[in-house]
Amino acid sequence: MSSGTLISPDNTWVLWAILTGWAAISIWLEQNYNWASKITGAIIALIGAMVLANLKVIPTSAPAYDQVWSYVVPLAIPLLLYKANVRKIWRESGRILIIYLISSVGTMLGAFIGFFLLKNFVSSLYKVAAMMAGSYIGGGVNFVATADAFNAPGELVSAAVVADNLLMALYFFVLIAIPSIGLFRKLYKHPHIDEVERKGKNDKGKTLAASYWGRKEISLKDIAFAAGSAFTIVAVSGEIASFLGSIIPTGNFITDLLNGMLGNKYLIMTTLTMLLATYFPQFFGNIRGAQELGTFLIYIFFVVIGVPASIPLIISKSPLLLVFCTIMVLCNMLVTLTFGKLFNFDLEEMLLASNANIGGPTTAAAMAIAKGWTKLVIPILLVGTLGYVIGNYFGIFMGNILQVL
Repeated sequence: MSSGTLISPDNTWVLWAILTGWAAISIWLEQNYNWASKITGAIIALIGAMVLANLKVIPTSAPAYDQVWSYVVPLAIPLLLYKANVRKIWRESGRILIIYLISSVGTMLGAFIGFFLLKNFVSSLYKVAAMMAGSYIGGGVNFVATADAFNAPGELVSAAVVADNLLMALYFFVLIAIPSIGLFRKLYKHPHIDEVERKGKNDKGKTLAASYWGRKEISLKDIAFAAGSAFTIVAVSGEIASFLGSIIPTGNFITDLLNGMLGNKYLIMTTLTMLLATYFPQFFGNIRGAQELGTFLIYIFFVVIGVPASIPLIISKSPLLLVFCTIMVLCNMLVTLTFGKLFNFDLEEMLLASNANIGGPTTAAAMAIAKGWTKLVIPILLVGTLGYVIGNYFGIFMGNILQVL
């Protein structure tokens, strides 16, 4: 086999069996064992994929993984927004947006510091700074866009992707662990953690995940409406975004911003679903199982993002890029926690804001769900999706500034 792995990249059915099967096992572990509940099924899914990839059981790239990015992730977003009501969410999202933007400043600061410390050791580091600034404010979409904007060579892009994925996995461990550390509980207020623990006391013998995801009544009609409406929303959103992106001119900051916002299918998708959930709450709010289906799709996504983290490639080609990414992530965390304390934000809001910066809206929403912070799921998903828009501007700005320094 040319790929050098037990399962070849074109063996799509087997790879899909692994993606969905390991996602299911991760959920089962999370709901049945306290140690797994503390780590969260999302991290178990990510680490399991990393192990399989590094043992050369599965390939690090395959069409099946692209299908997850193209179809699974977009479908998960509307399913998780069916109980959204824009009138209620605005108050909650406003706080999250502020700390998210503060966290983004930490990303930019980290890019500056990392560049000046390592620019003499890594060629074209300004291109990496642009890619990682876009990615650590928006997501993978922004990484690809900024890489293309600065014509980054393929080998540099691959090494940066590997460093990014490995560090992201390690950082998620840190974010998951922080709520359990006494020092952070003393320094910051944590109402959502307290609420989850109070509920947990009423379900002795169950993990928090098992208590939250208890068995619910669901009908064939619920499944049909959840799937059918989600596919429709994603399809319509894609067409609207494509149309608006083609008719809105570019050439200056204002028109570029409008084109980036209104031509972004994720932002259109989020907006459309919110409007439907707000003005037709009796229909969308009563579709049972939508949140469960959306969450399972997110777990499949977590399996996929663990795959490219090839440890041998990191060791051979990316050690300094890993250091650079580490500096950016540490600055992001320090700025978030410092200013979050000054402005009296909740610990949960700060952790999710940092997660949304580094990993994107889906990883932040998955963490909120896994931890039982249900009131923060929709706000962080909305704010993180906005990051897809502003990430390109931050990334391109960073690359242009550092290129001349």
